[in-house]
Amino acid sequence: MFKAVLNSHWFIWTILALPSIPMMGALVSGQPSPEGKPVAEMLLHPTGEFAARFMIIAMILTPMRLLFPDSALWRWMVKRRRYFGVAAFAYAAFHTGLYIIDMGGLRAVLGEALALGIWTGWFAMFIFVPLALTSNGYSVRQMGPAWKSLQRWVYPAAFATLLHWIFVHNNLGPALLHFIPLATLETYRIWRNARPRNQPI
Repeated sequence: MFKAVLNSHWFIWTILALPSIPMMGALVSGQPSPEGKPVAEMLLHPTGEFAARFMIIAMILTPMRLLFPDSALWRWMVKRRRYFGVAAFAYAAFHTGLYIIDMGGLRAVLGEALALGIWTGWFAMFIFVPLALTSNGYSVRQMGPAWKSLQRWVYPAAFATLLHWIFVHNNLGPALLHFIPLATLETYRIWRNARPRNQPI
């Protein structure tokens, strides 16, 4: 019974949706933050953070699987990698919608579109769209090798997300806290794949 629940699509979607529940509650209530920030502005940071976190989780699964080849946990996670990618897109879309609401109109959005902290966010979002739309078995079968080529665009999206985080908040620490582990694990993955097959680790 437990194994059936653990392997259920509904279970993983429920887990991934949990952070959005208090956010949606705050949005529906319209209650501003204790500092008086409008609810849309208040939710910008947490929605963006969870978008980045789920993207990072999706990206670290392969190197973690290489590090721990006998781990049942990482095998289970790798099989559900696309769920995390779609969740990252969903929170990014939520984040983008809140940003547009907070700005109050298209003119205001366009007015700061060329700022480094802003256009990098839009760049990442535009990459997330095709990645999310093709995160299904049908697309994998129809696209063949091109599917993997498309999914590699997650790397420039991740770099753009890092720049967006740093320059919007003018705060290097939290962004690096999230992205340094990703960079370290991806460096390990590249090294692992580049070394001769018969060379011991």
